[in-house]
Amino acid sequence: MERTAGKDPFPSPHGLRNKVMRAVWGVAWHLLVRPTPKILHGWRRFVLCCFGAKLGPGVHVYPTAKVWAPWLLEMGPHACLGPSVDCYNVGGIRIGAYATVSQYSYLCGATHDHTKSSMPLRPAAIEIGARAWVAADVFITAGIKVGEGAVVGARSSVYKDVPPWVVAAGNPARVIKARAYEDDLD
Repeated sequence: MERTAGKDPFPSPHGLRNKVMRAVWGVAWHLLVRPTPKILHGWRRFVLCCFGAKLGPGVHVYPTAKVWAPWLLEMGPHACLGPSVDCYNVGGIRIGAYATVSQYSYLCGATHDHTKSSMPLRPAAIEIGARAWVAADVFITAGIKVGEGAVVGARSSVYKDVPPWVVAAGNPARVIKARAYEDDLD
């Protein structure tokens, strides 16, 4: 395999503007958000919105959660990113109303094309439907839709879409049963 001298064989898909914005965001997050007490959800919403996030009222984002690019994050009313959630939202992430992503979960909004020697980045959006629950330590890969009201069990790995109103678990996650549900919020 011949390479051209001076040419980067693994070019970044992110331009200078994107890199600068993420650097400024990283500093802001570590100075203005990370040291805050858990109860200051309103303050964290404000900071995220200043950087372009689209957040509904009552959204909870915990101070130990990590958001790669807030301008690519949408959360419906009363949605939650729990403690130590890693939101790598290169392709964008949408979380519906009353949905919860529990602690230590990893939302991976990009993958690499392993069939090419340069392994280019392939971003794809992740959607988590309204009233869905992603339990603790779940991995969700790029391009996945978790349906409305679905539950993904703890420590599951999601590589295929999860239909609405089911419980799915395992590695890879599979549908286990329909979700019984009583709406006591409205």
